[in-house]
Amino acid sequence: EAIVTSEELGQDLEHVEVLQKKFEEFQTDLAAHEERVNEVNQFAGKLIQELHPEEELIKSKQDEVNSSWQRLKGLALQRQGKLFGAAEVQRFNRDVVETISWIKEKGQLMASDDFGRDLASVQALLRKHEGLERDLAALEDKVKALCVEADRLQQSHPISASQIQVKREELIASWEQIRTLAAERHARLNDSYRLQRFLADFRDLTSWVTEMKALINADELANDVAGAEALLDRHQEHKGEIDAHEDSFKSADESGQALLAAGHYASDEVKEKLTILSDERSALLELWELRRQQYEQCMDLQLFYRDTEQVDNWMSKQEAFLLNEDLGDSLDSVEALLKKHEDFEKSLSAQEEKIT
Repeated sequence: EAIVTSEELGQDLEHVEVLQKKFEEFQTDLAAHEERVNEVNQFAGKLIQELHPEEELIKSKQDEVNSSWQRLKGLALQRQGKLFGAAEVQRFNRDVVETISWIKEKGQLMASDDFGRDLASVQALLRKHEGLERDLAALEDKVKALCVEADRLQQSHPISASQIQVKREELIASWEQIRTLAAERHARLNDSYRLQRFLADFRDLTSWVTEMKALINADELANDVAGAEALLDRHQEHKGEIDAHEDSFKSADESGQALLAAGHYASDEVKEKLTILSDERSALLELWELRRQQYEQCMDLQLFYRDTEQVDNWMSKQEAFLLNEDLGDSLDSVEALLKKHEDFEKSLSAQEEKIT
C-alpha cells in the first residue's frame, strides 16, 4: 500500500520512467497475489458451507481481505493514472526544452553579422539561410502541435496547468523571436545581394570601359587611304560595341538608383559608384568622338596626298607634251597637233576643278 499511495511522481521524464518501471514490477507482483486472494475466498466459502462454528469470524475476515484487496487495486489504478499523467507532462516539458534548445542553436546562426563580402559569398549565405528557413517551416508544425498538447494537458492535469502554461509561453516567445530573426536576416542578405550585384556590374562595366579605351587608343594613324578606311571601319565597330553595352549601363544605373531610393545602408558608396560609372561612360564616348574626328581628318589628309600625287604625276606627263617643239610640217600634222592640244586643254580644265 505504501507503493500505491506514494506521491512521488518524478522530477523529469527519466525519473518518471524509472518510477513506472518499478510500478510495473509491483503490478506483476499484485497480479501474482490475486490467485492467493481467490484461494482465501474459496477456502472461506468451503468453511462456511461446512457450517464451521466460527462462521461469523470467517465472513468478517473474508470481507476484510476482499475490501483491502479492492482498495489496493483501486489505489494501484489511481497510481498508474498519476504516473501516466506525470509522464505526459514530463514528455511535454522535454519536447519543449529540446525545441527551444534547437531554436536557440539556429538563432545563433541567424544572429551572425556576416552578410557576405562579394556576390559569391552572399549567394552562398542566402542558400544556407533558405535551408534554415525550410527547417523552421518544418518546425512550425511541431510548435503548433506542442501548443495544442499544452492546452490538452492543462485541461487533463489542472494541478500542473500553471507550469505547463509557463513552458508554452517560453516556447511561443522563442518561436516568435526566431521568426523575427529569420525575417530580419533574410532582408539584410537581400540588401547585401542587391549591393554586391550592383558592385559586380560596376566592376565589370568599368573594367570593360578601361579595355575599350585602350582598344580605341591602340591604332596609329594610317599612311594611306586604304589604311584610313580600315581605321574608320574598325572605329565604327567599336561604336557598335559601345551601343551594345547601353542596356548594361542603364540596368546598373537603375539598380543603383533603386538602392538609393530604398535608403540602403551603403547609399554613400552606391552614389559614388554611380557618379564614377556615369563619368567613365561619358569619357569613353568623348574619346570615341575625338578619335573619330582624328580618323576622319587622317582620311581627308590621305585623300589629299593621293590626289596631289595623281595631279603631280599628270602634270609631269603633260609637261613633256608641252615642251615638245614639233609644230607640224603639213596641214594634216598641224591639225592633229591642234587636236591633241585641245584634248590637253580639256584635261587641264578637268584637273583644275580637282585642284581647286
